[in-house]
Amino acid sequence: MKVVVTGTPGTGKTTATDLVADDLDLDVIHLNQLVKDEGLWSERDEDRDTLVVDLDAVRDHLGDWDGIVDSHLAHHLDADRVVVLRCRPDILESRLLDRDEPEAKARENRESEALDVILGEAVEFHGEDAVYEIDTTDRDPDAVADEIAAVVAGEREPSAGTVDFIDYL
Repeated sequence: MKVVVTGTPGTGKTTATDLVADDLDLDVIHLNQLVKDEGLWSERDEDRDTLVVDLDAVRDHLGDWDGIVDSHLAHHLDADRVVVLRCRPDILESRLLDRDEPEAKARENRESEALDVILGEAVEFHGEDAVYEIDTTDRDPDAVADEIAAVVAGEREPSAGTVDFIDYL
């Protein structure tokens, strides 16, 4: 089974997927690290201090993969199930600032989360029946990992559109 865990940076993808991998004995590919290690990028965006990922090269490199892929870009891959981790925008911004992200990047990600950017892309690419939202705002990583494990096991219904940060706007 192909499961992607996506979400705005700071929502807890890497921490949660590492816990799920240990619990379920699944392979996890941390896509952002793979892109760096294998040179799967086309250019550096100097303004954002980030790499522009070559998604075609990523798909070619992964081939017929199985397990879990995590990244804020993972929803651009073919998958059976798409888990979108969400976090209240102001808490997300605090998490990013706590890990020394630049203020502009933290603010951009806060706004992206408030506008449901990644959720919208995931639903557009995969359809509502394949998308599962998990709000990580007040949840510890083990609880988030348990929710992801329930998605993997087919014990949870799709839930696109259930997390709402409209009040934040």
